[in-house]
Amino acid sequence: MQKTTDKPENNELILRDHLALERTKLANERTLFSYIRTSLYLLTAGIGILQIDSISRLDRLAWICIVSGVILFLGGFVRFWRMKKYLNHIPT
Repeated sequence: MQKTTDKPENNELILRDHLALERTKLANERTLFSYIRTSLYLLTAGIGILQIDSISRLDRLAWICIVSGVILFLGGFVRFWRMKKYLNHIPT
């Protein structure tokens, strides 16, 4: 009795697997863009709070927003590059 598989014998990806890999790469890019967008929102909020001179008790919140935005920005790029490196090692 012979086993039937969807994958060819020479370890090449079939069309369905290739398209799934491309969708995953595009999802990785969309995730990077969402990290960037969120970090820009945090940076904008922090800078906006710092611009208001009459609310000096919110300075800590402003700096928390700014630092969080920078960390999120860098973390998004680290995640993107790690996932991209992983996806590029999948044989096509």
